[in-house]
Amino acid sequence: MDIKTYMHQVGQAARTASRAIARADSNAKNKALLAMADAIERDSAILLAANETDMTAARANGLDAALLDRLSLNAKSVAGMAEGLRQIAALPDPVGEITDLKYRPSGIQVGKMRVPLGVIGIIYEARPNVTADAAGLCLKSGNAAILRGGSEALHSNQAIAACVREGLAAAGLPETAVQVINTTDRAAVAELITMREFVDVIVPRGGKGLIERLMNDARIPVIKHLHGVCHVYVDDKADMDKAIRIADNAKTSRYGTCNTTETLLVASAVAAEFLPKIAAIYASKNVEMRGCERTRALLKDIVTATEEDWHTEYLAPIISIRVVDDMDAAITHINHYGSQHTDAIITEDYTRARRFLREVDSSSVMINASTRFADGFEYGLGAEIGISTDKIHARGPVGLEGLTSQKWIVLGDGHVRG
Repeated sequence: MDIKTYMHQVGQAARTASRAIARADSNAKNKALLAMADAIERDSAILLAANETDMTAARANGLDAALLDRLSLNAKSVAGMAEGLRQIAALPDPVGEITDLKYRPSGIQVGKMRVPLGVIGIIYEARPNVTADAAGLCLKSGNAAILRGGSEALHSNQAIAACVREGLAAAGLPETAVQVINTTDRAAVAELITMREFVDVIVPRGGKGLIERLMNDARIPVIKHLHGVCHVYVDDKADMDKAIRIADNAKTSRYGTCNTTETLLVASAVAAEFLPKIAAIYASKNVEMRGCERTRALLKDIVTATEEDWHTEYLAPIISIRVVDDMDAAITHINHYGSQHTDAIITEDYTRARRFLREVDSSSVMINASTRFADGFEYGLGAEIGISTDKIHARGPVGLEGLTSQKWIVLGDGHVRG
């Protein structure tokens, strides 16, 4: 079967399944989610063996450290997938929720009802956990899903998909509600992002190259963030212990994630006190530091930061450091060089903290907390389908509500318009 025919069959099956999922009640959806979680826990060894097959091939093919990090599964991450599905099951079902119901002078009642988007196509690289997270979120929000993972994670994704299908079957829901594309042919992506008759929205999870391609070629709305150039700003009113702990965690807890801090901004009044302390921690963890001239005056042995560095999402043990005059300069830097993903201020000054929240134009803005908190699990969404830096429809971590829309509803009792 050629790719076009195969993808259109997948799309037609998803469209049909989406209607069944849209009318499924919460009990059936939750039963499926819990059965998926049980299957994932039961088959942990199978999933880890499949992942090791993928990891072996990825190492042989020379995948970089960031992709290997995203591809890798362990017992903890498998348990996390199961826990994420259980959390989604425990969340309120958004579908059918009616809000803002008001009487109008005519006597009718007007409000809004939350409804599924329909069929969601998700394209992702590495990250086999996305298979479980996306399946769970799409199901609970009443949508069908078409999942196209990267070729580097084929065995992992198919093993997880088997658990997903088992959960759907256990609840009497169509297994085609979640379909994982079984070909590594890149032509499948080209078809998926143009099948407007079958797919309502595309969500990419991957590198800048993938997302740029989809932005240019998709004929379907895309929920996306291009890259994660996240910042921590250490204000001159910061608690130094908090600042060191947060700047360390935001950069070094994990290097290959989009919420990892890539640029550290430090107020000039505290730079001499703060920078040597955080630099010692970074050096002990083999983090390469690239600094502005004011930074290099305090940290003699680091590399000079280029203009390109301020724009760069490293996804690696590298960080850019700039000394700035004050918070105004920090905000100006963030709004110019940032990617509208996640940015944090470390300060004990309430007024400055509130200004930072208002004036930094990002999808997540934080006070005295690591940027690494910017994900659906930590935000109480159970999991996330992705992070959006768009300003229309969904912004920030996209959970259940971000996978739904609203329609107007009118309640009358024989009312006619005069």
